[in-house]
This record gives sequence, C-alpha cells and structure tokens, in this order.
Amino acid sequence: MGSTSAHTNEGLGRRDLVKRSAALGLVTVPAMGFLSACATGGGGGDDKKSAAPTGEVTEKNPLGVKEGAALEAFIFKGGLGDQYAKDAEADYKATYKADVKHTGTQEIGPKLTPRFAGGTPPDVIDNSGANHLDMNRLSSQGQLQDLAALLDAASLDDPAKKIRDVIHPSTLEKGKHGDTFDVLYYAFTIYGTWYSQKLLDDKGWAYPKSFDEMLKLCAEIKKDGIAPWTYPGKYPYYVHFNLFAQIAKIGGMPAWIEIDNLEPNAWTKSDAVRQVVEFYEELAAKKYFLEGSQGLTHIQSQTAWTKNRAAFIPNGSWLENEAAPTTPKDFGMAVGALFDGSGDKMPNGSLRGEPSEPYIVAAKGKNPRGGMELLRIMLSKKHAQNFATKVKSLTCVMDATTGMSLSPGLASASEKFKAAGNNLITIQLQEWYPALTDDKIGGLTGQLLTGDLKAADWIKKTQAEADKVAKDSAVTKFKRTA
Repeated sequence: MGSTSAHTNEGLGRRDLVKRSAALGLVTVPAMGFLSACATGGGGGDDKKSAAPTGEVTEKNPLGVKEGAALEAFIFKGGLGDQYAKDAEADYKATYKADVKHTGTQEIGPKLTPRFAGGTPPDVIDNSGANHLDMNRLSSQGQLQDLAALLDAASLDDPAKKIRDVIHPSTLEKGKHGDTFDVLYYAFTIYGTWYSQKLLDDKGWAYPKSFDEMLKLCAEIKKDGIAPWTYPGKYPYYVHFNLFAQIAKIGGMPAWIEIDNLEPNAWTKSDAVRQVVEFYEELAAKKYFLEGSQGLTHIQSQTAWTKNRAAFIPNGSWLENEAAPTTPKDFGMAVGALFDGSGDKMPNGSLRGEPSEPYIVAAKGKNPRGGMELLRIMLSKKHAQNFATKVKSLTCVMDATTGMSLSPGLASASEKFKAAGNNLITIQLQEWYPALTDDKIGGLTGQLLTGDLKAADWIKKTQAEADKVAKDSAVTKFKRTA
C-alpha cells in the first residue's frame, strides 16, 4: 500500500520503520523522558481543563465542533504521501469555515516531541514513520484524546450507524491502551507472500499451499535461473510480517497471544515456532534467497523482485504503491495466504490482516473536537475510496471499496481478505515492543536467513530476549486476551 512518491517511500505505518529501533532510541527515550518531566497527568481530553472550543451538538455536528475553530494537522508524508489527508481537510475547512494548517513530514517525533512537552501539540497527527512518537508513553501521560466520542458519533454516510459500526472490529481492539480507545488505525494492511501472477502463469507454476509445496517449487524456480525469494536484509524484521503470522496460523491464536503477552517459554515450547523457523532455515541452507539480499534495503529488494530476479517477497499491501515506479504494467501483482504446516490450528486461506497507520488526537491540542471530526470525515466512504484510489490501500472502513475498479495488488489483497473470513491473524508484539522485534529478534532473523544461525539457536535466543523485556520494569507491558 505504499508510495505516492518515488524517493521517500517509507511504506505504511510501523512495519516500514527503517532502523526504527535507533529512531526509538533517539526519539522515545530522551524525548519522552523530557516529556515525563513536563507533561501533566490526567485523562484524555477533558474540555473543561483544556478550554477547547465547543460548538452546538447537532445531528450534522455530533462532536460539537465550533464553527470557525482552526485545525492543525501533522501528517506523515512517506509511502502514502499526504494528499488523501489534504482532501479530507478541504472538506473540514468548507464545512466549518475554518482555517486548516497542514504539515506533511517524515519527522513526526523530532518536530512534535518539544511541542507535546510544551503543551502546544497539533490537533491531529498521523504518527507513522521511523521517527514516530511513543504512543504508549503519551497515552500513559494522558496526552492522547479518548476517542470514545468519535466511535459513538454518527457516520457521515448513514446517520443511523455509529462510527464504531462501520469500521473493522480489529480496529477497535488495536487502538486501545488498557480500556481506553485513543488510537485510530486508519489503513488496513494485508500481509503475505507477494508474487507476479504473470511470472507464475508464464512458467506454469501454481502458488503453493504448504511449506512442502513451497520447497518443491523453490527447487524448480532455482533451476530456471531465478531466485525463489528475496527480502530486505538491512531491515530483516520485514520477514516477521510472515514469520510471526505463520506461527499463529499453525499454532493457533491462543498460543500466539502467549507470545504477545511475553509469557515464559512461549517461544520454546511451541512446535509451531519450530516448524516455521526450520522452514526459513531450510530456505537459507538451500540458497533459495537472492544472492546479496542481506545487504538490500526494502526498496532495493522490491526492485529486484519487480524485475523478476526473485519470485517471492514477504511484505504488506503498501507494497504495490511503494514499488509502482519499477513495476511493469503487466506484472500482475498478487499476494498469497499463509502456508500449511503440520497439525495447523487454522485453515488454509488464513491471513494476517490488521489495522495500520495510527492517527492520534492530542488531548491538550487547541481543537480536539475538530481533530476527531477530521477523522470522522476520513471514515466516510468518499474518503475511504479516495484513499484506495490514491494509494492503492484498504482502510478500516468496511466494504468501502465494494464495486470499485481496483489495481491488481489491491484487488488481490481484497480478494484474499474476503476469502479469509474470520480466519484473520493480528500481531501485537511488533506494535508493543518494536525494540524487541525489530532490533533484537530482527538481528537473529538476519543471521538465520544467511545461514549463520540454526533454527534451534534462533528460538532459544529469541526466548531469552523476550524474557529480558518481560523482566524489565522500565518497559510498559500490555496484555491481550483475544
């Protein structure tokens, strides 16, 4: 789902956060430490405390936005660009006869950390990219607006339906800190193994359903002079988009939730973990990865793939937009569901699909009601379809693209999403503990994929890293039950 610009493609949301562990060290640790000293406590968005402007609550203005109240928006301008947000802002401006200040940037954290600390944050923020703000910390400090009022507001398309009724249920789950819903993940990303339908058709190959079928096909692909797989070795956590979901598919969501919750031995006791990690170990041992993949960025690996130097790549559905500059017109971009292993708890066709692209409203902004209203506008079918058209991405608005003519990759993602039904996998570990998944485990995965680390050692060391985080009192912990 990614790129409206060819050179600054950071992709979508947190999964593309290039070197984000380093970014977290720069932004969230010292900056949020400073925030801790300056931020007042208190819950999200008490209008009496913030003296935010309030208008009359009407059927057309359920959030009570004050006419003429200016709005400030900070939008991450990476793989998705920011035109889709400007389009929604134009509707806000026309409806409320108000000025809208828009900033498109890839430096969300560096630019906004001092503003949060000083009590002057913008109203609405697309908190994405490598240099993002630490939402866990901001939420615990009462800096994020409780968005319950937005969820209970009427949809622009059907006043009889509330916003909570028109967005995907997983959006409601993912956006919570404790019992408070204070993050709206606007996009909906489909993760999987991506391939060229044209390449497979031309060669007479079929997308494999199981690990065994994939390994057999890899041998055939390699004989044909093409590398079966590539990946961005500089950011090996991209492989986790598939690897983690594959564990959940085989072992079942309850077993994965133990991993999300940092339970003791959650990695080492799981046969699903063993099956999946041994599959990647075998890919490496049989040299089924494009030579030099370990040195590639996300853009370089995608370019190698669109040039048919490799048949498969693990990624999310921002890929189509991000790789657009190098993708041949007849490429037939498509995504495949997760593979079957042995004794799987979830059926073939199971898919990792989950909300992405986090939007927050500052509780201490000048116009939090206006910030929520902008999100309500974005959650209309008009703007969900505009988003799909402009950036080839699904949003969290259910059925918004029905009847639309979709690009190949988005059509494939949408088709797989519908086919999966309730067999959808959501992963919180990368969201809650990115320093663990992207830096620590990512480093181990990098070694696994070059053949420098055995599967058994990857599992032991990953468990040890998870245990360190579990025991670290400085890391805020989160729990999920479903």
